[in-house]
Amino acid sequence: MLGGRLRHMRADRLLSIVLLLQSRGRQTAHQLAAELEVSARTIYRDMQALGTAGIPVYGDATGYGLIDGYRTQLTGLTAAEARGLVLAELPGVAADLGLAEAVAAAQLKLAAALPDALRERTARMRQRFHLDTPGWYADRDSSEHLAALADAVWRQRTLAVRYENWTGSAEHRLEPYGLVLKAGKWYLVARAARGLRTFRVSQIRELTVLAEEFTWPDGFDLVAHWHEHIADFRARLVRGEALARFSPAAVELLPHLMGQAVVDAVAAGEPQPDGWILARVPIETDSHAEMQFLRLGVQVEVLAPAELRGRIAATVTELARTYAGTRDAAGRLRR
Repeated sequence: MLGGRLRHMRADRLLSIVLLLQSRGRQTAHQLAAELEVSARTIYRDMQALGTAGIPVYGDATGYGLIDGYRTQLTGLTAAEARGLVLAELPGVAADLGLAEAVAAAQLKLAAALPDALRERTARMRQRFHLDTPGWYADRDSSEHLAALADAVWRQRTLAVRYENWTGSAEHRLEPYGLVLKAGKWYLVARAARGLRTFRVSQIRELTVLAEEFTWPDGFDLVAHWHEHIADFRARLVRGEALARFSPAAVELLPHLMGQAVVDAVAAGEPQPDGWILARVPIETDSHAEMQFLRLGVQVEVLAPAELRGRIAATVTELARTYAGTRDAAGRLRR
């Protein structure tokens, strides 16, 4: 069995060599070895095997190439490569899902199948445009279960998971419908005992893929469901509003510090004689709003609700008390 796997691996590598020469032109043994993660000695042996098999390869002091005009038709995609092709321009995501090798193979086969002019144009696009999905201040989620989840989604296999969030830990039996990458974070959309739910993948502590398969629901659209989920989530976030005055400097900072709903509300606010803007803005909770408004410092004044204004006043008073004195090297406060 091991011998069969090794023969299969070598056959894949020999095809990859032909496709690399077809899509990239002349390559040295060391270039091919680095690309395929083998030794140069292995490449030399593979070239002999290709020649014996009738593939018109030739070598000289500058490297290896194919006789002009030769093109292989062995460019069919495997099932894994076809799946990975969707993620061809997201190598980090493909790696997370366990499809990195399939994506690389699919890209190579596509490149080999393209006409020369189109292949050159595609290579130029990759050189000049890059998509980096995570935000500036956060990396992608990491989870040891992500590849297994992706496989279960694809094969429609039921899952048993232990999920942990701020409310505690719970066991769930899930039918995984799809995975969504949002701002560098992975989410699983799955049917649980109480209906369709969304789970943060990094908060899945234990996962078992069960033998039981589930039936894909007729008419389910992952993209449409996700858009509805986001709209509902945003609607539930807004639980109240605050009346506040914003300075011109605050108006400039808002797009960088607060959500679009607040930016829009301030833009529609009432200009004041001193140049400030009076506006009613949506807030989630008093505690969340307090943190948000404190980021603007003296460039904002909250007028209502009174509870929120009081919270901010108490925090500012405590800050003033903290910074009224100085501390020595040992951290002792001196007034």
